[in-house]
Amino acid sequence: MWGGGEAARALIRTVGRRRAVGDNHADLSLQAGLRGTLQNRNWKIQLKACSTLPVPLSEMRSSMLTVKRPFSTSRSSVDPKEIKKFQFLAQKWWDEEGEYSALHSMNDIRVPFIRDTLLNMSSNYHLGSPLSGVKILDVGCGGGLLSEPLGRLGASVTGIDPLEDNIRTADQHKSFDPVLAQRIQYKSSSLEEIVEESMETFDVIVASEVVEHVADLEMFIKCCSQVLKPEGSLFITTINRTQLSYVLGIVVAEKILGIVPEGTHEWEKFVPPEDLEHLLESNGFSVKTVNGMLYNPLWGSWSWTESTSINYAMHAVKSGAQGQSSPTDAPSEMESKHHSATAGTAV
Repeated sequence: MWGGGEAARALIRTVGRRRAVGDNHADLSLQAGLRGTLQNRNWKIQLKACSTLPVPLSEMRSSMLTVKRPFSTSRSSVDPKEIKKFQFLAQKWWDEEGEYSALHSMNDIRVPFIRDTLLNMSSNYHLGSPLSGVKILDVGCGGGLLSEPLGRLGASVTGIDPLEDNIRTADQHKSFDPVLAQRIQYKSSSLEEIVEESMETFDVIVASEVVEHVADLEMFIKCCSQVLKPEGSLFITTINRTQLSYVLGIVVAEKILGIVPEGTHEWEKFVPPEDLEHLLESNGFSVKTVNGMLYNPLWGSWSWTESTSINYAMHAVKSGAQGQSSPTDAPSEMESKHHSATAGTAV
């Protein structure tokens, strides 16, 4: 069979000869034949190219039914080095005098912060179970230190952690309380995996002492937005990146007093509140509250402070439908005052 170039040249020579004798009708038919020959050959080339990559019919159907997401979750926010750090502490989550003692006492202010903020946003109040009907995702739940008190407040909590040993510890501890066993479910999962199965599912996301350990903070925030309902709340507690946070959070807390194991934190991964606020707002969130937090190692207790130079807590709300205002727009100042008034109260 001729190649495409040779066939075209042969037909063109024929066209030229027919023109010399003035056969216009034959000229037109040959031009049509030329176009048809080239089109037919192009079609065969396309079919040949397709045949080199056979795709099963089932895969073709699957790809046609797949819903494209606004962004790819091929990157992971999970840092393998961080997983290795916490592997050795998975059995120690519920030792209130051990390595996680500071997180136990942090519940005295972070739980009221979450509870009171949500109650200020809602007109529904259930006596004894103020968070009844609220679906919460606890990202990086560890052994369940924050999931359990939120569950006792009536919330339906899903706790996720990429470390299976942490999930086993959390599952074992909740099993002692039949009420919590019904309200809390734990999954050994990354946030990206939750995005693949649950879009705009949760009313609230909490990420307490987590963002300073993730590998990709922007991906983490994007994933939070994907699984959070419009007008949903995101609560974050973390550590600022300042000279003071290095001295107190790493040198004193890790190397001198041993409040947390040495190597727990990397100062370079601490997040300034203005950076976090900018990242949230660029991903469809409105930041409502930023409160400083202060840990007293002598008393083993936390309190609220105006300074965010070390630890801080942030509340942000995901934007709702266009043209709708967030229910927290008006009382945001009142929330800040109310949070200060309730700081240090136990649940």
